[in-house]
Amino acid sequence: MIEKEYSIYCVTEVTHMKNQTIPITKSVRVPDIIALKNIRNITALTAYDYLLATLLDQSGVDLILVGDSLASVVQGHETTLPVTLDEMIYHCKCVTRGVKRALVIGDLPFLSYQPSIETAIISAGRLLKEGNVSAVKLEGGENVAKIISALTSYDIPVMGHIGLTPQSFHRMGGHKIQGKSLATNSNQKAGTREQILKDAKAVEESGAFSVVLEGIPEDLAKEITKILTIPTIGIGAGSFCDGQILVTTDMLGLNTGKTPSFVTKYANLAGDIKRAVIEYCDDTIKGERKCENF
Repeated sequence: MIEKEYSIYCVTEVTHMKNQTIPITKSVRVPDIIALKNIRNITALTAYDYLLATLLDQSGVDLILVGDSLASVVQGHETTLPVTLDEMIYHCKCVTRGVKRALVIGDLPFLSYQPSIETAIISAGRLLKEGNVSAVKLEGGENVAKIISALTSYDIPVMGHIGLTPQSFHRMGGHKIQGKSLATNSNQKAGTREQILKDAKAVEESGAFSVVLEGIPEDLAKEITKILTIPTIGIGAGSFCDGQILVTTDMLGLNTGKTPSFVTKYANLAGDIKRAVIEYCDDTIKGERKCENF
């Protein structure tokens, strides 16, 4: 019996029955994601623990990213730079225990792949072997093309990430939109429209199965999505990408800081939790809360 709440579509059936919603009972694999381009939009969210991962999986999300954003969301850091590979592996283990259907991708944290191809292979291999993820994500374009090529040659699926790359926080001077300007001289490359286009092509040519486009103008994201044969997953990049991803706690309103302007809040869980805790504390202090024995 197929459970009705599952909203993920079987790629092979959707191509023949475009007007019907057909749930899928098999696990989502890398080829399924690639095949969804030009069929329907891909859904992706982040998770860092067993409970949330289970809920996302049961709700039919296509991709679950164990992002290095856990450095900010879980650990309270200002940037993603402090999180370590061992910490990423731990959270990947927690997430994959709760997932039966979605494709789980693990982020390669800062300095776990940049030093050398050998370092990248070992780090990515550990995410798959110990973290039990099905693919890895790394930031960069032309500068990491050789690394992506090496990883894919060892059958490690790679999702690229270009545009606003959080691990480049200090170079960019913060989380700033990229790709708005044109290069004015040969020395000006990073963050320009031309370079992001080159990065997109380099990521695809090196073997990545998809690429995240973060914090770039909508028209640039649309152009890249049209040029590439692999799916583009947008975050703060407009509505023309092949899919969308958000930090789940932002989408659920489960945060205490400022929510990015591109985020649509589908709930206000932070407010609900505060109200519930205040009520609990008030009832307990007044002695009005009923405490049953085991």
